[in-house]
Parts: sequence; C-alpha cells; structure tokens
Amino acid sequence: MFDVVVVGAGIVGLTCAARLQAAGARVAVLTAGEPSATVSWIAAAVWYPTRTTGDPRVLGWARRSFDEFAEQAARGVPGVVMRPTRMLLRAETPVPWWAEGLRDFRAAPPPAGYVGEWRHPAPSVEMARYLPWLIEQVTAAGGAVLRRLVARLADVAQLAPVIVNATGLAAGKLADDPAVHPVRGQIVLVDNPGLVVSVRDEENPAGPTYIHPRSRDVVLGGTFEPMETDVVPDAATGQAIIERCAALVPELTGAPVRAQLVGLRPARHGGARVAVDPDGLPGGVRLIHDYGHGGAGMTLSWGCADEVAALAAEPGPGASRS
Repeated sequence: MFDVVVVGAGIVGLTCAARLQAAGARVAVLTAGEPSATVSWIAAAVWYPTRTTGDPRVLGWARRSFDEFAEQAARGVPGVVMRPTRMLLRAETPVPWWAEGLRDFRAAPPPAGYVGEWRHPAPSVEMARYLPWLIEQVTAAGGAVLRRLVARLADVAQLAPVIVNATGLAAGKLADDPAVHPVRGQIVLVDNPGLVVSVRDEENPAGPTYIHPRSRDVVLGGTFEPMETDVVPDAATGQAIIERCAALVPELTGAPVRAQLVGLRPARHGGARVAVDPDGLPGGVRLIHDYGHGGAGMTLSWGCADEVAALAAEPGPGASRS
C-alpha cells in the first residue's frame, strides 16, 4: 500500500513524487510508457514562463522552481546548468512580471534592428539526462515506478488514499476538463558549434525564434500552434526555423541537423490547475490535480510540486483552487 500514487511520469509528475517522498510519503508513479515517450523528454527546458499570466501564485511557482534548479546546477545534478540568456525586444516593453523570480536581471544595449534587450542567467535542463536522474531519486528513496495505462482515475483509487493527477494532455479526458488543449511545437536539433548563450526573439514576425544550446546540440525553435495535433515534423517548417535561427546567430549557418521533433504542449485555458478535486474518488480517496502547464512545465514544476505536497499533507479534503 502506498500513501500517494502519482499518475504521470513527465517533469511535473516526477517532481511531485520527489517532493512527496521528502515529506515522508510512500509513493508510486504510474506511467503508460517510458519517460522518453513524454513531451517533457523533447522539451527545450529553459526556465521561462511561456505564455503564462502574472498571477502571484504562478510567480511563486516559477521562483521556487528557479531556486531549486539553481541549487541543483550548483551541485552538479545531471543535465542542469545555469545558462546566460538574452531576450531581444522588437517594441518598448516594461520589465516583465517574471523578472522577480530571477537573479541578476538587467537591460542591455540591443543589436541593430531591435529596441531593447534583457539579459539574465536561467536554468537549462537536458531532459534526456535529468528525467532518468529524477527516476533514480524516486526509486532510491523507496518509491516505485510502475508501467500502467490508466483509462480512468477511479481505476487506481484502491492503490492509495491520495492520487495526484499529473497526466498533462490526458488530463482533459481523465479530469473531464474541456479547458485542456494541445499546442503543437516543432523544434530542430543541430550540432552545437560552440554556443553557450540562449537567445530569444519571441516577436519575430516570421514566427517565435529561440536558440538554446546544450552540451552536444542546440535546440532551435519554434512553433506555437494551438489545437494542432499532427506529431509528424513538417519539412518546410523545419527549414524556416533553421533560417530564422541562423539569421539571428550566424554561427549556426550550416550546422548539421540531428533531428526534427514535434511535441504537443499540454495547455489549459485559465492556466495550470493545481488543486484538490472537490469530488475526490470512490472510497473517500483524495484527488489532487497538477496539470495544464503548457510550455512552462519545467519552469513551474518544482513550485507546483511544493504546493501538491502541501495539499497532500492537509488532513481534510481542503478547498479546491482552479
């Protein structure tokens, strides 16, 4: 018997499991497949509250996640580094609300063609190294990672008195939440020619443009396509991404292409839902939701996991917050 079962083994589910274990809970994680099958696995995973609102609660999640990743980078956790970041601005823009969650945020003289530039360090995570490390932490602490396809959350209610729903896009069906929807994102991976700085040009009229170096490759992006579900990369879109990124960082010109990938970000109208379900599950089992993060799953992960652990520790059903 477990104290808590977490359904979902992406970055959101695994951070929840780790925080719950740190609070003393016996935890199992259920996943339909390997972590490499989750959208987290292909995420660019650089701290940035992509298309989220300046709600104080969201800022708290982002700030706590930043601090956790910064601490992990300092102690050499696999795949986690603090990376210099530049954001290029095409219009006069006030200091963003999320700057409060950063360290050393500052304005800098922009390059030609831009009206502003922000610079700051940001956590960057290589998920193919980090997710296996997270799983090792969960299992080393006595947790179980079980392969199981969950068709209904009620079907796992007998496994623990608390269930955490961290199922991402599948939460639309499992939680009967019509606000959940996919946002298609296509990226291109190229060999790293020696880049160390992340660069963003979010307002490029040709499409959002970002360049995120990693240890051996560079993530080039991207697209943001709500309600699109085709997971096959489009060759013309990929070529356009390469051209936009090479125009912004000429060192990328001619970099060999390693792969083109597509993921469906698990977005939700109204933002992420971190809440106790008011109805719960059969047998008085408590249900806690943690889904709907869109492209900010990594950025909000540890902060949301803190809140999930706090909700799980409450003795009663608690109040729902959606």
